[in-house]
Amino acid sequence: MLEVRLKNSRGILAVIGSAGAIFWPGAFIFGYPGVMGSFWQQRFGVGRGEIGNTLFFVLAAVGLFMFFVGRWQERWGARKLILCGALLCGLNTFLIASADRLGLLYLWAFLNGTASAFIYLPGLTTVQRWFPARRGLVSGIVNLVFGLSAAVMAPLFGSLLQSLGYGPMNRLLGWTALITGLAFALLAELPERVDKRSGRETTPGPRPSGAMGPAVSVREALRSRPFWFLWATWALMGAAGIAMVFLAVPFGISRGLPSASAVLLLTAFNLTNGGSRLIMGYFSDRFSRTAGMSMTFLAAGSAYLLLPHVQAQTATVLAAAVIGFAFGTLFAVSAPLAVDCFGLTHFGAIFGLVFTAYGFLAGLLGPSLSGYLLEATGADFRIVFSYLGLFCLIASFLVRRVRPLLP
Repeated sequence: MLEVRLKNSRGILAVIGSAGAIFWPGAFIFGYPGVMGSFWQQRFGVGRGEIGNTLFFVLAAVGLFMFFVGRWQERWGARKLILCGALLCGLNTFLIASADRLGLLYLWAFLNGTASAFIYLPGLTTVQRWFPARRGLVSGIVNLVFGLSAAVMAPLFGSLLQSLGYGPMNRLLGWTALITGLAFALLAELPERVDKRSGRETTPGPRPSGAMGPAVSVREALRSRPFWFLWATWALMGAAGIAMVFLAVPFGISRGLPSASAVLLLTAFNLTNGGSRLIMGYFSDRFSRTAGMSMTFLAAGSAYLLLPHVQAQTATVLAAAVIGFAFGTLFAVSAPLAVDCFGLTHFGAIFGLVFTAYGFLAGLLGPSLSGYLLEATGADFRIVFSYLGLFCLIASFLVRRVRPLLP
């Protein structure tokens, strides 16, 4: 009984560590560009399209490194990679504090994406291995912190910029991210590594039949339809979701809202982006994962299509919240869905390959393309929101085709 309690306590600490370590990468990815976009335009003398490219570089790094991180964690363990990610995230913030040209901004974005890859995938692997019967719930907890961190920090970023100034603010954030990130990373470790160090051959927690999923190789996954349907879902819904990080504040300002009120759209998006990760992760353990994803993507597509035609601030904020809810669902449910289809044996490498869609396509089709279209059309959000809404609707259809491979 005591051994079981110790195992459960160690697993809970691993969840806390994995979730805490991803806090700052989430805040810098989902909240920082939206708040700092206008400031960067003035600082570097560029337009919206160039600033939108920052998210492309974030996602390109994610797409490039996620597969390799999945492989590396099998060799070196999750905690070492999470420690590297936390170290890089903190130190990288000092780079942006003194950046005086656009290239350094892009470098900061790329390194931030790299840091998130080193933390996110090992964190998901760690919590799902500790609690294989509650994969949706524990994945949702990690994803909750990843998404909700921006809702917490976005208003604070704006306040710190006004009170401290750009350089001091980033140095403060850098030290905070470095210290807290490393502290949380020390708690995250795979159960197999804990058992190995203690001399035990057992693994924690009961493992119900099918909890680990089928043992599909990377090659077999790449030859399967479910992989490519999930890959396309990430490309389209990923583009539609991440674009709102860049578009929320400019859209609010285009409606005549002051900057402080326009940030409410980004805050609403990030609140539901974070909250849905826990809610949908929890329910995905009890109901159809694909049905839940499909319904939220359908709602997001409808919200995007309606957004240019609503005038009330409340309705605008609500639409942004619906889109955020679907985006969070994509993150929370995809990981356990991938395990359902391909198993936990090679989850890191396979899910890393799924992320190439998010990394290499979502950034181009979402923030980058929308930024250039807004400049070319005189800030006509109808065109941008229409094609992003279409992406959501197509993703709603595709995700229903993602089914587990037969053993």
